[in-house]
Amino acid sequence: MCLWAAHRDRRQPRNLQSLRPLLRRVARRARRTVTRYAVVGGGMLGLTLALHLADEGHEVEILEASDRIGGLAAGWTLGDTSWDRFYHVTLESDTNTRAILDRLGIVPISASAETGVFAEGKLYPITTNIDFLRFPMLSLADKFRFGLTILRGAYARDGEAFEQIPVETWLTRWSGKRTFERFWLPLLRSKLGDAYRDTSAAFIWATIQRLYAARSERGNQERFGYIPGGYVRVLAALSDHLTSGGVAIRTGIRVDSVGTSGDAIEIKLDSGQTETYDRAIVTAAGPLASRICVDLPDQERQALADLPYLGVVCASVLLRRQLSPYYVTNLVDPAPFTGVIEMSNLVDPAELNGNHLVYLPKYVRPDDPLFDQDDETIRREFIDGLTAIHPDLTGADIVAFQIARARYVMAIPTISYSKRIPPFSTSNPNLFLVNSAQIVNGTLNVNETVGLANRAAADIL
Repeated sequence: MCLWAAHRDRRQPRNLQSLRPLLRRVARRARRTVTRYAVVGGGMLGLTLALHLADEGHEVEILEASDRIGGLAAGWTLGDTSWDRFYHVTLESDTNTRAILDRLGIVPISASAETGVFAEGKLYPITTNIDFLRFPMLSLADKFRFGLTILRGAYARDGEAFEQIPVETWLTRWSGKRTFERFWLPLLRSKLGDAYRDTSAAFIWATIQRLYAARSERGNQERFGYIPGGYVRVLAALSDHLTSGGVAIRTGIRVDSVGTSGDAIEIKLDSGQTETYDRAIVTAAGPLASRICVDLPDQERQALADLPYLGVVCASVLLRRQLSPYYVTNLVDPAPFTGVIEMSNLVDPAELNGNHLVYLPKYVRPDDPLFDQDDETIRREFIDGLTAIHPDLTGADIVAFQIARARYVMAIPTISYSKRIPPFSTSNPNLFLVNSAQIVNGTLNVNETVGLANRAAADIL
């Protein structure tokens, strides 16, 4: 068929539509000077930034230290199953994530999820309002005040106001001292460790906001979504999309320093090689960015180094059977991990070759000795902790057990945190910093990460 006939044929709109993004990029490149960008870090943040830069016709290279892209969203092989190293869900309100998925042609699956709590040696359901009313640890008056606390957090819209008060003070004021000590305090310690003392009420406000958004319209059950194939599938599709658009993705590239050479950005690699770019965007955590951005003024680097972070040590346990009906089991009793995330109560076990996947995360500071413990010691402690909750669990039930570590996951939202977050721009007009510390009054998740990349790209471009 000749070109004129194809143009006339109304049965070909998909072919023409598929060319439009490419034609727009070509047109943009013709209108502006192409800038050569380095994006240091190939997690979802760096990948989304690269997507925006490529859309605007710029030349982009992603430099990722690991042997694979994805960062906290990366996957691995557990036994005979490939899935995410850390647990992720997609809510119906996650518009940023869903926009990326729509672009890649990926549709998440949503399902109702049940929640439990382990307290005083017993498992209790707390999925519905009836479940909560039956929960024996709190009196009726305590439950009423607890409900008011949730409603206050769910319907408040000004997160900045919550930054001015410690989380312990706010929760005690609204829920009462007994509810704080018997319910909230164990949860705060499990999520933040001793850092809860330095944390503002914005943390619990953001947590309530996100979980409340997961509620169904009836308000009876939380609804979560997952990606068929896990984020491994998302990352593969996003990688293909980027490379087809001209983005170079280089893995196994460790950056020693990011400096200047005249008006250019000079990046030195641990291989001894030096690369030169017009501009660079560093997506490393504040303390790591402080270490590699060697030409920034001391005051600027110190502000980055001083940002307090939490890391995570997360065990993935592949089992032959289900432990409980709960997607999330919150822990009031002491345990060596934060909570029990039974992913296979959300994800179809067929995705996991008929197995059941459980995550056991523990949030700690980057210098916590847990990061240096050997895998066998952690395995023994975590399995003992899991058996305390589920005494019928045996070694024969365990198919595989692996541990993932990340020292810098989220910045601790301290009092008046929004006043100390680093800007995207630096004193070097060609160097930009974008990392999770710039997520203000929100919890760290893929949706917030993609939203951060969207805001940063709009600011940088």
